[in-house]
Amino acid sequence: MSIFHDRRDELEKYEFMMGTARGRLAVTLDALTDALILIGQHGVYCTSNHNPAKPALDLETVMGRINGAKELIQSVMQELEQAREPIRGQPSR
Repeated sequence: MSIFHDRRDELEKYEFMMGTARGRLAVTLDALTDALILIGQHGVYCTSNHNPAKPALDLETVMGRINGAKELIQSVMQELEQAREPIRGQPSR
């Protein structure tokens, strides 16, 4: 099923508040956070053979990649916000 269908209400809310691009990025962050939660729950049962206090190496890798993706999305959202703000000392349009 499409994320546009699964998260339709959330997309409408965030797109209205933040604009289409930033709203979709916000929903993407939420989806990635949900994935991290699911992986974390799975990690409770799939622990490393070498260190039972840590998740299995493959789960740790996936979590690192998702966190990296979240950082990239957050940086894009910050860039979009800065581009939207008028520069100090210049009249706004």
